[in-house]
Amino acid sequence: MIAVMALIINGEHIDEEIIEAEFRQIKGHYERTLQVACCERDPEFRGMAKDNLVSRVLLNQESRKRFPEIAEEEVTARLSKLIDEAGGEAQFYMNVGVPIKDAALIRDNIAGGVRLDKTLQEIYAPEPEPTEAELRACYEANLKHYMTDEQINASHITKSLQGATSRQDVYQAMRDLRSQLLAGAEFAKLAEEHRADEQQQIELGWFKRGEFMEEFETIAFSMGENEISPVFTTQLGFHVCTVTGRKPAVARPFDEVKEDVKNRFLEEHRDKKFNAFLEELKAAAKIEDTDPEEGANCGH
Repeated sequence: MIAVMALIINGEHIDEEIIEAEFRQIKGHYERTLQVACCERDPEFRGMAKDNLVSRVLLNQESRKRFPEIAEEEVTARLSKLIDEAGGEAQFYMNVGVPIKDAALIRDNIAGGVRLDKTLQEIYAPEPEPTEAELRACYEANLKHYMTDEQINASHITKSLQGATSRQDVYQAMRDLRSQLLAGAEFAKLAEEHRADEQQQIELGWFKRGEFMEEFETIAFSMGENEISPVFTTQLGFHVCTVTGRKPAVARPFDEVKEDVKNRFLEEHRDKKFNAFLEELKAAAKIEDTDPEEGANCGH
């Protein structure tokens, strides 16, 4: 089967199979994040796939132009580092999905990575030394990244299904307890009366998202203070909970996050330089799109 050349970038041919693989990867990402249904955005994703490939090919072409030869010592050093990070040679080759005997292909790919790194270093240079005022402005513009975690203090009543005559009986018992709480019963007293044993926690203390079971947190963090939850389940059984305190997320002090702010400032600098450089490459490139169909059919 002859591959169809759908993109030609400065004379370098990119066939349809490569574009299709990039398209599937992009679409898969949006499907996993529930941002797409069926084929409604396929033309957009195909366009994104082509743009990604154009960018990568142009960067590789420019890197080869700037650094046609990469010393074997540099490739070996990078390869050794990657193998160490993977936890050994066998795991490294398994991670990259290339047979261990195809060392030449691996070294060629690594040489390409070294070229690209050297090119990016040239693009980013010289990196600025931001002033205090610039860092504070960056901090203010990105406050959402420097917030503390929201925390709540919660208590719960829980009944396990272990030893129960039926799931329905446990559920009904919890509904009855919730009705008493809604009628004004004291949460701590009722929880103590129905605690399975001394080891069972009633007061859970302060916690942030990610420290408890997701099912529990989803309910608890959606509640207001002193609200009584509906009866809900986790792998531990049935629960009714109440939130007894809440600490909202607040901005961490500038001096505490100053180093992170500087890293963000430099990252934004690199992004601007990179995007401007990429646009220059695209403007100077000869890019031919020979794909006749922009909208792919649904593959169902």
